[in-house]
Amino acid sequence: MRRGRTATSIAALAAATALVLAACGGSSDDGSSGDATSGEASPTGSSVKFDVGVTEEACPEAINPDNGCIYLGVLSDLTEGPFAPLAVEVTTGQTDFWKAVNEAGGIGGFDINISQNTRDNKYDPAVHSQEYRAIEPNILALAQTLGTPQTQAILPDMEADNVVGAPASWWSGWQFPVDDGDLILESGASYCIQAMSGMDWYVETNGAISKIIAVGPPGDFGGDFAAGTQAWAGANGVEFGGFIESLPNAIAGNQDAAVAQILASEADVVALGTGPGEVAEIVGKAVASGFAGKFVGAAPTWNPLLLQTAAAPALLATFTNFGTTASFGTVDTPAMTAMKAQLGEGITPANDGYTYGWVWQYPLKAAITKAVAAGDITREGLRAAVTGGVEVDYEGAQPNAIVGGPPETVDRSVTINVPDEASPLGVKTIVNGYLGPTAEAYDYSQPCSG
Repeated sequence: MRRGRTATSIAALAAATALVLAACGGSSDDGSSGDATSGEASPTGSSVKFDVGVTEEACPEAINPDNGCIYLGVLSDLTEGPFAPLAVEVTTGQTDFWKAVNEAGGIGGFDINISQNTRDNKYDPAVHSQEYRAIEPNILALAQTLGTPQTQAILPDMEADNVVGAPASWWSGWQFPVDDGDLILESGASYCIQAMSGMDWYVETNGAISKIIAVGPPGDFGGDFAAGTQAWAGANGVEFGGFIESLPNAIAGNQDAAVAQILASEADVVALGTGPGEVAEIVGKAVASGFAGKFVGAAPTWNPLLLQTAAAPALLATFTNFGTTASFGTVDTPAMTAMKAQLGEGITPANDGYTYGWVWQYPLKAAITKAVAAGDITREGLRAAVTGGVEVDYEGAQPNAIVGGPPETVDRSVTINVPDEASPLGVKTIVNGYLGPTAEAYDYSQPCSG
């Protein structure tokens, strides 16, 4: 059984493409935590310094009423942006993650609350910045900052405020202090590396190809996935036929121009770095028009509702998704067991936004735990805990890693996912933790894209 669907998320995916019928999700809480207090002792009596975003008073509706409260912020695409159906589930997964942490006693005498400071960024950098300023006085850190340009827009403010955050983004720049200020706690292979490891698996499994092209929005994850695709092609003697820049349907209206260029390209493989709605339109129209190649997509390109569109037969026949963690219910890990326990018997999330959202919280939990152990969960204390890297146990969801450490410690593995009508979320993970030789050998000394 899947959870219920709301009108807002249905409208979001329907606006993305006429081929998509509906979407699953929920809504955000627009409450405020109020002013944070300062103190020297945690509710358990141990000596722990804290200031902004941490209170001696219990969280609203606290699971542990004798604990204090750590408030985290969420800036996500919750209503009308191209990733709303995914982002609503990301936020739900993160809420459930911290509920599980609180049910286990919290961290160092504190429960964690993200619902009081959750805001909708509408996938707009200006709105993202506005909402960050609205919640900044109330939070210790950001549990979610969704979008690459959106997060880049607030990095100077985060730097000034000493606010660290977990991104809902796999941009390759998050691995480098010069680009993220040692503020961003990223998880999993970047879009760029997803393309490299993914294509290594593709040719190993399907045989050599002669030409590949990329499609997606410039200056966003589409550009990073395209950069990885180009780097892979260059390393493997494959012709890179170019990057077809295509904006989301909310801006462009449709993908007809991209489809026309794909048809003219004579490429063997098309690498998609777009939203799920655009994937349905591009793949459906291209295959219907006689395109004989295959399609691969970055992690956020998949939504199970794609199998309810007219493009479903084309997707089943031609599409492969490169992810960073196994799709819900297809691989057994301690992390998956914990997710299922929070959801309840027989309950399935609307899409793998839930899975990614849950996994993205492990580094922040590790950082808070490290800061508490050091006796300092001020913003400066948490930032100090993050600087130089924090060891993260992902409970099998993806390889353990030193997050925020040097580039050589970055996870370069991917999951290989194929559309499958019998799987819980319409996609089956057939390979988990695949590390391709091109990705492994890549000189990861700077971001793949700007």
